Amino acid sequence: MPSAESVTERAAALRAQIARHDRLYYELDAPEIPDAEYDRLFRELQALEAEHPALRTPDSPTQRVGGKPLPAFAPVRHVVPMLSIRTETDTESTGALNFDARVRRELKLDDTQPPVEYAAELKFDGLAINLRYERGVLALAATRGDGETGEDVTQNVRTIHEVPLTLVPQPPAGELSGRPSLFDAPSVPEIPEVLEVRGEVYMRRDRFDAFNLRADAAGERTLVNPRNAAAGSIRQLDPAIAARRPLSFFAYGLGEVQGWNVPATHAGVLDALAAFGMPVCDHRAVCSGADALAAFHARIAEARAGLPFDIDGVVYKVNSLALQQKLGFVTREPRWAVAHKYPAQEALTTVQDIEVQVGRTGKLTPVARLA
Repeated sequence: MPSAESVTERAAALRAQIARHDRLYYELDAPEIPDAEYDRLFRELQALEAEHPALRTPDSPTQRVGGKPLPAFAPVRHVVPMLSIRTETDTESTGALNFDARVRRELKLDDTQPPVEYAAELKFDGLAINLRYERGVLALAATRGDGETGEDVTQNVRTIHEVPLTLVPQPPAGELSGRPSLFDAPSVPEIPEVLEVRGEVYMRRDRFDAFNLRADAAGERTLVNPRNAAAGSIRQLDPAIAARRPLSFFAYGLGEVQGWNVPATHAGVLDALAAFGMPVCDHRAVCSGADALAAFHARIAEARAGLPFDIDGVVYKVNSLALQQKLGFVTREPRWAVAHKYPAQEALTTVQDIEVQVGRTGKLTPVARLA
């Protein structure tokens, strides 16, 4: 009979293995083992925890799916408000120039002074979420709500494999997957006492399509679009339903922080979050001045159709956190950030015919045939 120490060590090893393979599969698209082997490891951990309940930790991969449906969502007061950012409605390159001009004007910089450094990233089309980690363990997940108060959706967010249940310093992505990364943090940060990570829950287009194919074949209700699917999944009262939805997550900022030396720049914050094991999008850049922002906007516009997820623009942020604090807010929007949108992806077509399909359960579904 194995000793208690050896059982504890085996459970810890299995948790680490499963977490590593989750990152390879869900974040890096570079799985090393077949699904059957992953399932074998998972079942072994489940069996150990069933036999030794004291080993079942809150951050165990087996605890991603909560059991009982929630009667309702409890309100959560954000320590640091989750405010929205201004939208630049000028979808041309001049939108970037307008933002830079406003920032320079607020900072009282004339044409002789050097360009402002910005962090540029994607504007994901999903649902904003605040993840609260206490001593490195996910303690709470909440929606934005009205910015001051959101909803407790912890059980549903725990079902998202890309959301770490515990912050564990990670090897660089290039070392883990064999692929180089431009954004590996130079050193592994210490785990903060409290770290609130803000980001977007979204659904990849390929996973959205695959889910709808399965649902349609089973005569079940299909999802309307990836954004609504992400928001609706997170607000399911039954975590088991949320667990069946193929959701993903990208981190893009911070809320409350205690016991951590926050990096001096926004780009440094994202690098540090990646080093904690948080999924951070690689489509980001540090840009010097307005022309570099406009070039980023144009580059992402060309790549937009090939992205595996939906975006509706890019976001520019003054990179220096000290300058962000100096710029402050106006009418609850930061002066140091803007969302630079793209033109809506719309087109005119002709409806050639409408067919009615009969599902396995007899459900009738009208299907439009377009030119």
